[in-house]
Amino acid sequence: MRHLKIIALAVGLGLATPAISQEHQHTAVMDHTSGSAARGLPREMGQSAFAAMGEIAERLEADPDTDWSKVDMDGLRRHLVEMDDVMLRAKAVATPVPGGARFLVSGDSPSVRQAIQDMVGMHTSMLNGDHGRHETWEMTATGARWTVTAADPHGEAEIRGLGFFGLLASGNHHQRHHLMMATGAMQHG
Repeated sequence: MRHLKIIALAVGLGLATPAISQEHQHTAVMDHTSGSAARGLPREMGQSAFAAMGEIAERLEADPDTDWSKVDMDGLRRHLVEMDDVMLRAKAVATPVPGGARFLVSGDSPSVRQAIQDMVGMHTSMLNGDHGRHETWEMTATGARWTVTAADPHGEAEIRGLGFFGLLASGNHHQRHHLMMATGAMQHG
């Protein structure tokens, strides 16, 4: 609101361009019920966690069957913070093993170590066996040790090529998982 007052003051003083004032006038009266794609607006909302939460909120608001008493957007946000910690702050050292690789994943802070353990544990419990991969993991004092193997040479090469971060991010299970977390069908960590 303060931002709009500053723009209104700038327009009144002739300091803002007409394009800026038009943009913010339009934003203030936008119909938020029809979805950004329907309005012809860009789909990306900016920072990725903000965009992921915005997309989930839009889906929940559009679904008349949403049980709002079970919605847990705060849990989804905590998970997105953990994803950020793992992808940007964790370190992973890969060691080849027959059929794949073992990853020693570590973090410098307690929150990053916890995020590593939550993410690797959740990934293993949800996806062990998918794509012909076998996953095992154990906690370490600095994070986790994660072993991923496949029975065929192509799978072995794929595991080593993707590495820890690529394996964690691959697949299209994340969106379903985020929706499940937000609707209370799956608890965070």
